[in-house]
Amino acid sequence: IGRGGKQELELDRAAIAADGVKLYRRSGGGCAVVLDKGNLVVSVGLPLPGISHIKTTFERVGDWIIDGLASCGVPGVEQRGVSDLALGEKKIGGSCVYRTRGLFYYSTTLLVDPDFDLVDRYRPHPPREPEYRAGRGHREFMGSLKGMTLSNDASAFGQELQAALD
Repeated sequence: IGRGGKQELELDRAAIAADGVKLYRRSGGGCAVVLDKGNLVVSVGLPLPGISHIKTTFERVGDWIIDGLASCGVPGVEQRGVSDLALGEKKIGGSCVYRTRGLFYYSTTLLVDPDFDLVDRYRPHPPREPEYRAGRGHREFMGSLKGMTLSNDASAFGQELQAALD
């Protein structure tokens, strides 16, 4: 769950407790996410003096990830809403940033082959949403890179993307 997130609004705590799922709070913002073996988390830490330039740096790192995705056979990704990576009207990644004096930290969760059943079980409809979500439920809004990449396995795709970003 994000730094300012509210568990009672963003999570089905009864289902999470019943399944014994670990819950973590991240330093970056944004709503809660469900991480499973079908997700690829990409994180970047950059030394950046001061505390300004958050939006510009956020967009540049997002563009770098988008270029890496294109190199891996996933063209057409764009930044949508506040922090999403999207293909058309489908979210394929959610991003957050954490900024301190001297450090810029960016993290995105790419939906390679997500378990939509878990998302439906643990996440009610979010308390806030980007305009392009248009009230759609998780399954209608979230996309997947499965079938678009050389590998449908998040770990293997992570190695492909890492090579593209180097």
